[in-house]
Amino acid sequence: MDEPKTTVTKLLRQQAALASFGSFALRQGDLMAVLSEAARVCAESMDVPFSKVCRYRPEENDLLVEAGYGWKPGVVGNVVSRADASSPQGRAFSTGQPAVSRDLRKDSEFVLPAFYAEHGVVSTVDVIIKGTDEPYGVLEIDNDRRCDYDQHDIDFLTGFANVLAEAVATSTRTATLRSTIAQMATAVEEKDRLLDQKKMLAEELQHRVRNNLQLIYGMLDKQVNDTPDLDGRRGLKAIVRRVSTLAQVYDHLLGREMSRTTDFGGYLKSLCANLAEIQDSPSGAVTLTCASDTIFLDLNSVTALGLIVTELLANSFDHAFPDGVGKIAVAVRGASDHSDMATMTVRDDGPGFTMRTESKRHGLGLVRRLAEQLGGTTEVENNHGTLWTIRFPVLPAGALA
Repeated sequence: MDEPKTTVTKLLRQQAALASFGSFALRQGDLMAVLSEAARVCAESMDVPFSKVCRYRPEENDLLVEAGYGWKPGVVGNVVSRADASSPQGRAFSTGQPAVSRDLRKDSEFVLPAFYAEHGVVSTVDVIIKGTDEPYGVLEIDNDRRCDYDQHDIDFLTGFANVLAEAVATSTRTATLRSTIAQMATAVEEKDRLLDQKKMLAEELQHRVRNNLQLIYGMLDKQVNDTPDLDGRRGLKAIVRRVSTLAQVYDHLLGREMSRTTDFGGYLKSLCANLAEIQDSPSGAVTLTCASDTIFLDLNSVTALGLIVTELLANSFDHAFPDGVGKIAVAVRGASDHSDMATMTVRDDGPGFTMRTESKRHGLGLVRRLAEQLGGTTEVENNHGTLWTIRFPVLPAGALA
């Protein structure tokens, strides 16, 4: 009558131990702590003096005692067994089935490490600890006396090993996640460092370019005043205007933390105001107006269109008004719903392009080349003045982000 009651008590104790360990393993992030606790709980639940968890090492094809309970110093972390049928744990690992050795003294098929005899181990039970891709290793209990383990004991250890396998998998996933997060944090830090370095280099480049453009502008401007030849002055002034245009590109783009895009409309109005200041006509004799939609363009497009406007305005200032009085209007319209092409017009009310001599078409070939480089087109009309129409593509907003 007492034996069934004892069996029930043992089963309840084992089930409680299994539940308690499962809760512990889910809360614990340290894998070694989980393995050590597993060895302790198994030994106490099975009422044996020793227990160990062996980890499989594929490179060596062996089983290393990773954690244990009750062993003398030097066993855990050092002792290995072959992962084949020559050892109790190797047999369980290689077959995937529980391996029970009731009396190792009579089991001549095993080649046992010396620590078994040193600890007086007589009987063992080994069950495999499964893994996601391959088994993690083996859970073993060791007794210093002969013991006849029943099916309940095997089932308990098998269930315990399954819980342990899930704990190992969770720990591995957590470790991988932490490693990934650490790598991402390192990558972000490196990215920030490179961005800071890039910003410093960009600021240095901006400073140098701006200084060089100012230096060139000053030298050319002085040369204009020192050149007596009219055609020579006009040629130099055309170069001065181009340098001034490039300088304003840097002011609007590089001066805004190396932004990849800028509002071309705002830039165009500033450029026109600057070009009006450096033209030769008496103050107010030639009026220049500028109107533009808000259009965000990249650096290449802004630079090319800025040079186009510079050349067309220079041509109008220099050649459109024989009496030195007139009007110039610059306008830009964004792309319509049915087209990805924006339109820029430059109109003057001079006598018309056909009345200007061929030798005075300064820079107009450059206008066509720059427009073609952008994938755009140019048209010129003469009707009570000259009208240039430049059409150029505008990328969708997301393409410039």
